[in-house]
Amino acid sequence: MADPSSYRPKPGQIPESPGVYKFRDEHGRVIYVGKAKSLRPRLSSYFQDLANLHPRTRTMVTTAAAVEWTVVSTEVEALQLEYSWIKEFDPRFNVKYRDDKSYPSLAVTLNEEFPRVQVMRGAKKKGVRYFGPYGHAWAIRETVDLMLRVFPVRTCSAGVFKRSAQIGRPCLLGYIGKCSAPCVGRVTAEEHRELAEEFCDFMAGRTGTYLRRLEQRMHEAAEDMEYEKAARLRDDIGALKRAMEKNAVVLADATDADLIAVAEDELEAAVQIFHVRGGRVRGQRGWVTDKVEAVDTAGLVEHALQQLYGEERGDAVPKEVLVPAVPDPAEPVTQWLTERRGSLVDLRIPQRGDKKDLMQTVQRNAQQALALHKTKRASDLTTRSRALEEIAEALGLDTVPLRVECFDISHLQGDDVVASMVVFEDGLPRKSEYRRFQIKSFAGQDDVRSMHEVVSRRFRRYLLEKQKTGEWEEQGTGAGGGPEATVTPGVAGAQESAGATEDTGTTGITAPAGHGLGGPAGQALDSPSEGPSGPIDEEGRPKRFAYPPQLVVVDGGKPQVAAAQRALDELGVDDVAVCGLAKRLEEVWLPDEEDPVVLPRSSEGLYLLQRVRDEAHRFAITYQRSKRAKSMKAGPLDTVPGLGDSRKQALLKHFGSVKRLRAATVEQICEVPGVGRKTAETVAAALAGSAPAAPAVNTATGEIIEDEAAGAASSSNGGTRP
Repeated sequence: MADPSSYRPKPGQIPESPGVYKFRDEHGRVIYVGKAKSLRPRLSSYFQDLANLHPRTRTMVTTAAAVEWTVVSTEVEALQLEYSWIKEFDPRFNVKYRDDKSYPSLAVTLNEEFPRVQVMRGAKKKGVRYFGPYGHAWAIRETVDLMLRVFPVRTCSAGVFKRSAQIGRPCLLGYIGKCSAPCVGRVTAEEHRELAEEFCDFMAGRTGTYLRRLEQRMHEAAEDMEYEKAARLRDDIGALKRAMEKNAVVLADATDADLIAVAEDELEAAVQIFHVRGGRVRGQRGWVTDKVEAVDTAGLVEHALQQLYGEERGDAVPKEVLVPAVPDPAEPVTQWLTERRGSLVDLRIPQRGDKKDLMQTVQRNAQQALALHKTKRASDLTTRSRALEEIAEALGLDTVPLRVECFDISHLQGDDVVASMVVFEDGLPRKSEYRRFQIKSFAGQDDVRSMHEVVSRRFRRYLLEKQKTGEWEEQGTGAGGGPEATVTPGVAGAQESAGATEDTGTTGITAPAGHGLGGPAGQALDSPSEGPSGPIDEEGRPKRFAYPPQLVVVDGGKPQVAAAQRALDELGVDDVAVCGLAKRLEEVWLPDEEDPVVLPRSSEGLYLLQRVRDEAHRFAITYQRSKRAKSMKAGPLDTVPGLGDSRKQALLKHFGSVKRLRAATVEQICEVPGVGRKTAETVAAALAGSAPAAPAVNTATGEIIEDEAAGAASSSNGGTRP
């Protein structure tokens, strides 16, 4: 690891002019290329205290061994030179977009004597007119097949063309009228080129004029009683319209524009581009990139613009480029695009109307592309194995963590505090093992205390399962977490199970919360007879928390990790590793360590930890939102402990409204099927303590709406109202 101070330029050496700079490693290879409006402040920022640098920047400057720069006169020249050097040196620390696949384009080889229409992939060639790219090659062939009826341009290879010229007979397309057969002299080279240029004009979006011209010729032929010619022109118009229908109209004002959207996370970004010509989507393409350098959305957009238009000239650069974020400053990029097009280019963020709606569609495509890329990456067995090995090596584990559990806390300004637990086995999510928790031991916002509670509850259940199977010898943990205190059957978990729930996964079924060592010394694991209901294995044992993880990951930094480790220590669990993943810098924190473990940004292990953390966050926030939505619609019966939806519906159906139920006696409530006396007493007490709401009033007529009708409505949609 190099010391940046060893190659830091001397004071006054760096000019204040615009320019482009290169960092080289000890072997002389260029590892990073950047540009700056003023070189002095930009380069000086790389040589500050390493602790203040972004981790990726820190890695770059400690890998480099020298820095050099080139002064230019304008920021536009700096942009052009930066693009040229990135293409030339392919620096490892620069953002490099890679196609998630090779997109085909429709190409017209205007650089040949007899231009040819064909499907092309790969690098663009000089003198060839391109349209697209398209998602599938068959889409191009269908469009070409329809258009050859009107524009019979050559589509054959050079070998077929040469052979037809030698034998004096055209190929099959020449006989069926889908080629003008320049190989045998049916049309001259000039006439064939004119056909090819008309084909290009139509594909470029100038369709209205040509269709009107064909319609006029069709009417003239009909008036002259040349009905066969008129019918042929009618069929030509239909073929062109069908070809146009393959590209939906998205912008009614016949706009020529490219729309660029970016979906990103901490390590990767996906870029999607829609090419709109004449108001229609003529092509689509996308890239996925590793975020090697510290770059924001505007920076990703700038790199995408360089990638898109670095080799383009003229009409290939559209009049409008719509982006999610404009590079700062925007003037050099706009001027660079204008120079490449030869006329003004408008670079902006769409604010309203059809263009904003279309940008949202492009954004969804980018998000889908990123998700698909992650899915492909996660599904590879070799990659997952390498990720687990990297995690084990970085954390100093004896074996690879085949089962990883991750915990996350979610709340809304301290209300409705919930937690999630997600499980990954062999690097893949096991959604049937996901769990959800409500935090009930305290009120307010305290992520550290919440993390301690959730981890404690999860591993209490694990110890309970071991106790049931005889694997755990009923050793207590006491206040200090040691094995000295004797554990006796009890109901310590009763107060915890009264309010908290844990989800059984994605099925939406909930079960009583974890029982067991529930607080102060002297409390004990629940009696086996008080165990949870739910899925059981072949021997009748609950499956929920029977299997311990090799690694516990918490969403957070040092405080959350310390809380999780303290929970395990108090329970005497010493064979489970703990780490935390801090979102801001993607640092991995270990218990009792002052400094975090920084995994390489290209590490598959870091990618897996990030994916586990993000899944826990998604699961927690989904539960928190659903819980908040339910609380907004809660009625008096929703506060009755132990009263489920079925018995709520039965009570409302029997009495007709909450008002009548509130007036009923305990004996009358007991008449409802499935409601015992204890439950009836609980319902009566709960309703007696809740004040009836003011009667509903019809604002149109001023009359009071009867509670019976409201109760019936509530019963029909599963809710209650006072």
